[in-house]
Amino acid sequence: AVAMTGGQPFDGPLTVPRVARQLVAEGVREVTVVTDDTDKYRQFERFPDGVEIVSRQQLDQVQRSMRETKGVTAIIYDQTCAAELRRRRKRGTHPDPEKRVFINTDVCEGCGDCGIQSNCVAVLPHETEFGRKRKIDQSACNKDYSCVNGFCPSFVTIEGGTLRKSVSVETTTQFDPSVLPEPDRVQMDGEYSIVVTGVGGTGVITVGAILGMAAHISEYGCSILDMTGLAQKGGAVVSHLIVASKPSDITTMHVANGGANLVIGCDLVVSASKKVLTSVSENKTFAIINDYEMMPGEFTREPNLLFPGIAFRSRIRKSVGSDNAFFVNANHCTERLFGDTILANIFMVGIAYQKGYLPMSADAIERAIELNGRSVEQNIAAFRRGRQFVVEFGQIEELVQTVTQMDDENVEDFSNDLQQLIDHRARILVEYQNQRYADRYRNFVDRAVEAERSKAPGMAGFAENVARYYFKLLAYKDEYEVARLYSRPEFKARLKEQFEGDFKMKVHLAPPLWAKRDPITQHPVKREYGEFMFTLMKILSRLKGLRNTALDPFARSKDRKLEVKLIQNYESNLTTAISRLSADNHAVAVELAAYPEFIRGFGHIKAEHVEKIEPKVQELMCLFESTLVHPKVA
Repeated sequence: AVAMTGGQPFDGPLTVPRVARQLVAEGVREVTVVTDDTDKYRQFERFPDGVEIVSRQQLDQVQRSMRETKGVTAIIYDQTCAAELRRRRKRGTHPDPEKRVFINTDVCEGCGDCGIQSNCVAVLPHETEFGRKRKIDQSACNKDYSCVNGFCPSFVTIEGGTLRKSVSVETTTQFDPSVLPEPDRVQMDGEYSIVVTGVGGTGVITVGAILGMAAHISEYGCSILDMTGLAQKGGAVVSHLIVASKPSDITTMHVANGGANLVIGCDLVVSASKKVLTSVSENKTFAIINDYEMMPGEFTREPNLLFPGIAFRSRIRKSVGSDNAFFVNANHCTERLFGDTILANIFMVGIAYQKGYLPMSADAIERAIELNGRSVEQNIAAFRRGRQFVVEFGQIEELVQTVTQMDDENVEDFSNDLQQLIDHRARILVEYQNQRYADRYRNFVDRAVEAERSKAPGMAGFAENVARYYFKLLAYKDEYEVARLYSRPEFKARLKEQFEGDFKMKVHLAPPLWAKRDPITQHPVKREYGEFMFTLMKILSRLKGLRNTALDPFARSKDRKLEVKLIQNYESNLTTAISRLSADNHAVAVELAAYPEFIRGFGHIKAEHVEKIEPKVQELMCLFESTLVHPKVA
């Protein structure tokens, strides 16, 4: 296929072996084929002599080798575009592996290495009481599995089973639309312009095609202009749809500036973009926006990226008028109702129809869905549920909330109660090690609380940061703690919440005592381990009493020594801050107490974070000391 522009079929007989033969014939000195599946060439046409076929895991090694080779060299990278592969799987033209990725958020450190390794927008932020972690958007996952290469022990693959749906299929699909009142639909008077926005791979173009066919069935004239760009890579997609009483009434295919009557925004970022908002007009354009906060591609490289959702919503309201903007988290609704967020766009169409913003009939839209021929029953059900959302919000809300969200239940909100925050973390440290370890935490934090109360009265933030980040350093995730977190019943409960059926689990680890080393980077290489590893983890979790004793087999490792050093340095730095705290240096002390926030990950990833933050810590300590010499003048 021609990737990144819609997955069009490639014309001609060109194959990977023929590309290789042509390169060799033209004098290329060294040719290597890098692929995600080396087995597929075993029964293929012959390659020229000397052409090596290697796994994509060896790409860096191949590049380094070719860099040192004189003359022209070539790498043929053979892998189907991930978005196109997902599309083929949905159409049944390519096998769909019964394997999914799950992240144990208790173990995850939020370092973002999985996003760097995979460059995948299905790796999403997951906000918790203990900071930002990661989770997998199962509906957007391309099953490329490269995210598991992130150097982190939180990745589990599930083989067999299916995604669990919040509500039974019968409940979501067997819904009688006759109970819904017919809306007062917009009347055709000249051209009626619709802009559909979203990101590539989520069915935005399909929505435009369905609405266009529905207009044709309703005996209207219609034109469609799709602007896809790099849609295959999760880029912006905008579909311009112009409907009129008859084809001759349509004068253009592109919605002019300020000419849109309706925007169906399937993605908040794209909907708030300048390209889209130039097409709207205040008090003329109606906007139905999916305000699910889907992180843009930059998140794979910027793990601390914040989503400016409030600013985007405000920008849209200002452009179309507050009364004309309607926001709904369609991803949340369809994930709970159908177990698949890919239906969110059709759900949005249902909302737009029931609000009277679409001129075509419901029967025409449902007939167009049938003619499209993809997941007909579910798409029609999503359209009807979108209609129901407008007139029977309470009933939809009740269906959506039927699933118990384990993370929300088990994470208490301590944001407004410092003592509860401290007590909660102290209890965890008892489970982590013992009561003595928890007392060490309490005593240190209590000193920070007293110092802030007495030396910086009326100020806040310092003691809370000490409570949060001293705990983070004390509860470092070594082998015993990772084993304990996997052995907790909450882990399997979360799995069963998301998956059902007969499935097997495999965990991806790089055990320090026997993991192989990458020949180039010298970093440990992760391997896949079956169910027996979870049994070993239960045993290992019970040996936590060995931690940092003479009998601890991991205590002499470079990683464990680093963890102990980080705790000692923090205690030393914050002891200075506690003893010399004042109103003048309070702001610096607050920032100093929070620096462990930027120390994340495992092994070499964590070491890199430490190396980056050390100059900042030294700078803060110097700044803190300088306020003692030159205090602020009242």
